[in-house]
Amino acid sequence: MYYLATIIPAVRRLKIPLSRDQIMLLMVAFNEFMLAVEIYLAHSISGTIVPYEWIPIIFGGIAGVILGFAGLVALRNRPLAMWISIPTFIASILVGLLGAYFHVSRAVLSGAPAGQQIGISLTIWAPPVLAPLTFALVGVLGLSSIWAEQPVGSGTLVLFGGRRMQLPYSKTRAYFFWVSMAMLATLISSVLDHARTDFENPWLWIPTAAGILGVVVSLGIGLVDKPNRGDIWVYFASMVVIIIVAVTGAVLHALSNLSVNDTIVAERFIRGAPILAPLLFADIASLGIVVLLDPDETAKLREYVKQ
Repeated sequence: MYYLATIIPAVRRLKIPLSRDQIMLLMVAFNEFMLAVEIYLAHSISGTIVPYEWIPIIFGGIAGVILGFAGLVALRNRPLAMWISIPTFIASILVGLLGAYFHVSRAVLSGAPAGQQIGISLTIWAPPVLAPLTFALVGVLGLSSIWAEQPVGSGTLVLFGGRRMQLPYSKTRAYFFWVSMAMLATLISSVLDHARTDFENPWLWIPTAAGILGVVVSLGIGLVDKPNRGDIWVYFASMVVIIIVAVTGAVLHALSNLSVNDTIVAERFIRGAPILAPLLFADIASLGIVVLLDPDETAKLREYVKQ
């Protein structure tokens, strides 16, 4: 079902040249590239980027280029786009898991007495454990978007050579669950980051509330087999609210990094409040809105099967 047109009928008159999955693929490529930028800024805080810290930076840039190319190829040749992108998605998942391992190892004091090897304070001040897993989430989203669903809403994915795989729920519902997981990971990272200030500024609770809203609403609509118009409106409005909160947060982070007389000092933007961090909420919410686009790509699938 074309959920966005259900709540905004005028959308049907728009001629969107790309299918929902193709838009997802291009957004995945953009996310890989922006992750590289964000991680470069985060790893620059120490003043020196050690060799293994370059892995996600280099990979994200290369993956973004490869997947951007694959997304354009998918317009004409979806099977070829699969062969190009699937190894990149798998590598993204591995990079995310490897990064999480490195971050966890930094948060655990292996030489400390039993019961003191890890604690809340260590979790707060150590490198963010969940941050690298964003690569894994992006990889999973890419794998989800590369396979066509036929019939629409059946949960049956068309693989190489016409082979099929059956999901326990529709692809659209799988996307909703992904949005919920991504929101949860971002929410936890946000809470741990803001916990370093002990939440002294009450405004810091707003992104926390927005993140909880995103997790609950996207999970809730994913659990419903056939959401009604009201459900879709609540979900759509929630995504819009999250985008507004996220953009506002990015502006506030930028303003807090300005020095006296509003002078821009690059060092303050590297070591101060991360500007891109709040925008991750906006990014996920935008992906959440893309989920509402028309999932039917029957015409494109006919071309794919012929090939």
